[in-house]
Amino acid sequence: MDNIVKAVQTTEKGSRLSALNKYFVEVDAKASKPQIKEAVEKLFGVHVTAVNTANMKSGLRTVRGTRRQVRDSAWKRAIVTVKPGERIEIV
Repeated sequence: MDNIVKAVQTTEKGSRLSALNKYFVEVDAKASKPQIKEAVEKLFGVHVTAVNTANMKSGLRTVRGTRRQVRDSAWKRAIVTVKPGERIEIV
């Protein structure tokens, strides 16, 4: 349970969803929804009402300033909905 939540993502879409009490969280690829819920509640001290997950596949990206391409690794993202009136503080 220690390494389930890796980071809270700050993106344009995530900023819009934060007004709806939804946050993007990068999580361990093997974590289940109940594990993610428990980890977020313990880590941020909020009440989670829903967890939606998405497996983000790996792909090619171009290294800036070169013609070289590298493969990104696959990762998992969770969209966590918290109880109205509560917030996850993003640093």
